[in-house]
Amino acid sequence: MGRGLVTAIGLILLWEAATHLLGLPPYILPAPSQVATALWLRGEVLAHHALITATEIAIGLVVGVALGTGTALLVVRSPLARRWLMPVVIASQAIPVFALAPLLVLWFGYGLASKIVMAALVIYFPVAAAFFDGLRTTPPAWIELARTMGASDGAILWRLRLPAALPALAQGLRIAAAVAPIGAVIGEWVGSGAGLGFLMLHANGRMQIDLLFAALVVLAAMAITLYYGLDAILRRLVQWQPETLGRSR
Repeated sequence: MGRGLVTAIGLILLWEAATHLLGLPPYILPAPSQVATALWLRGEVLAHHALITATEIAIGLVVGVALGTGTALLVVRSPLARRWLMPVVIASQAIPVFALAPLLVLWFGYGLASKIVMAALVIYFPVAAAFFDGLRTTPPAWIELARTMGASDGAILWRLRLPAALPALAQGLRIAAAVAPIGAVIGEWVGSGAGLGFLMLHANGRMQIDLLFAALVVLAAMAITLYYGLDAILRRLVQWQPETLGRSR
């Protein structure tokens, strides 16, 4: 964490120096000091729009995770559902989210609903795919031993396959936390009256590039906080998951 902070500070200093040495105008690339000024002077506006985007992300994350885990459990439990649903789930990822955004705004309106659905769609597939892989790759020897001891299919699923799949689900949730802001912001770009995506779009149209960068900083801070917060929770819940990269020294 400390090294990452030092790296971030170094990059900011290089950015500040580059804007002065190269003489870049603020409408091309504002200096970090100008972005910090925009953060301070427009903090109330940024906080208002950030709260709306955070609400969309949070609800979309809950909906996407619920649908993804439910789909994975269903297709593992039912071969018929696996034959019918998995091709549809996979095919749905071939459609770019940008192409779906206008339709979702048309169907669900310009309010929170379309942004929540967009965020849930972005989150859904990594959660469903990771959890499904975890459920179906339970060691066969464990399943055979459980059946030898008289365990039913339901008991095997809930008491053996589900705990064994939690590390894979945790990885899917981490990916979902990283991509969750994408869906909400795309929805705000296509059609919205508030949110960080809406603010960035209008700031760009008015050549307020310092405000645009300030909104980007807030969005990045939200995404990083969400990722590391969820990661800390998952590490406590899945304590047996091995750390393959080890700890840095």
